[in-house]
Amino acid sequence: MSQPNDFFERVYEVVRQVPYGKVTTYGTIARFLGAARSARTVGYAMNAAHALHDVPAHRVVNRNGVLTGKHHFGGINTMQQLLESEGHTIIDDQIQDFDKVLWHPNE
Repeated sequence: MSQPNDFFERVYEVVRQVPYGKVTTYGTIARFLGAARSARTVGYAMNAAHALHDVPAHRVVNRNGVLTGKHHFGGINTMQQLLESEGHTIIDDQIQDFDKVLWHPNE
């Protein structure tokens, strides 16, 4: 059985591939890694990733495009500001036109 750190590293490998201007979800990553019921664990990996400068954790949101991990970033609006700087429109913590900017690792 693999250790949680191994799973986290696999998550980070996927998140590093999310293109600029796109986002993905915890569940999408979990399914891609063959662990469909592990979306929450992907979230834990993202919570631990904020100190890693090469993992764009701000590009991972919940299944509805809501910025659920925003409190793990340095400032209150840091996640939103990072996403807006990549061209996203966010209203009430939710990415607009979510279906158009959603990235799937197998694409």
